[in-house]
Amino acid sequence: MSTGPGLGWPDRADEPPEDQPSGPGRPGGEGVAGEAGPGNAPGEPAPEAGGPPSGHAMWGNTTSGTADNVGYVPTNGGAQQPPPGPRKGPSQGESELVREALKDAKVSRETAVTSMKVMSGRREKEWPRPKHCRIVTIANQKGGVGKTTSSVNLAASLAMHGAQVLVVDLDPQGNASTALGVEHHAEIPSIYDVLIEDMPLSDIVVPATDIPNLFCAPATLNLAGAEIELVSKVARESRLRRALESYDTEAFDYVLIDCPPSLGLLTVNALVGGDELLIPIQCEYYALEGLGQLVRTVDLVKAHLNPKLAVTTILLTMYDARTRLAAQVAEDVRNHFGDVVLNTVIPRSVRVSEAPSYGQSVMTYDPGSSGALAYSEAASEVAHRGAGAAQ
Repeated sequence: MSTGPGLGWPDRADEPPEDQPSGPGRPGGEGVAGEAGPGNAPGEPAPEAGGPPSGHAMWGNTTSGTADNVGYVPTNGGAQQPPPGPRKGPSQGESELVREALKDAKVSRETAVTSMKVMSGRREKEWPRPKHCRIVTIANQKGGVGKTTSSVNLAASLAMHGAQVLVVDLDPQGNASTALGVEHHAEIPSIYDVLIEDMPLSDIVVPATDIPNLFCAPATLNLAGAEIELVSKVARESRLRRALESYDTEAFDYVLIDCPPSLGLLTVNALVGGDELLIPIQCEYYALEGLGQLVRTVDLVKAHLNPKLAVTTILLTMYDARTRLAAQVAEDVRNHFGDVVLNTVIPRSVRVSEAPSYGQSVMTYDPGSSGALAYSEAASEVAHRGAGAAQ
């Protein structure tokens, strides 16, 4: 039988094993000529147990470059690789699997120097600070439009430019607390205790990690039941407002209230508690569809509960310049709402999505990324517009 090189050597069976070539037919020189295995002709060597089937070339011996092109790691003749070392446990606000996947990310290394320069430059220049504390509610009943992301990154950017900022996390998921590196497990005093148990707001406010001047009132999963518990409370729609009034909010320049994706009592409390409303709008059709309902709710709150509430800012998020839809949605929003729409749009950015897994905002995780630069520009517009309105 003619086998060709690398598939079997029945004509060299009488040579010592050390002189016989090894290959897929005889991995590691093992196997004896003349022993027929399943699918082997008599006189062909038996394949090693666990090795590749007879007649199939191994990746480790190919020369076409296919393995390298697809990122395949040669198996070394079927030899088992040593098990990976133990992983380190995740820290607060950090996903172990995501951290493992991103630990060698090239973008972080490439932008490290730029990021440090951008951060130092931002801290050197302070933006105008308002004469009185601005309480801004960030709401949209549509989920996934960037409410929490915008709350955290606008707050971080404002704090990095000298403002004193408090983030009130009203979302039971507690994502804003996670992104700011603040603990929010069930035993932590949270905004739930303020709304239901009348705990002073000063007892739950804690500083955020990594960024001076930035503070957080965290949310826990207990807040998920607050919607039902608030029903029987007196003045249920204004409990957050009363908590803010009894707290020294004048110590802050901004209070940003992050809302859940609904129009329930938690969001109504946020609308009653705030003086301004910032609406993040994803540049897609579904985000526009629910905007009318939000505007009607705002009108009802203004008429009956909080006459001072005004829609002062609309922020376009997740903008994809490659699609006509995003441009059309942005144009429709600007035509309808006019000057309240910020000039800055927030592009889709992987770095913005990665940052919370490290318990950070994108402003500290990768300040040189497109998402961080966009949020910095948006925060600058918010600060300067507020200063202009105050004058």
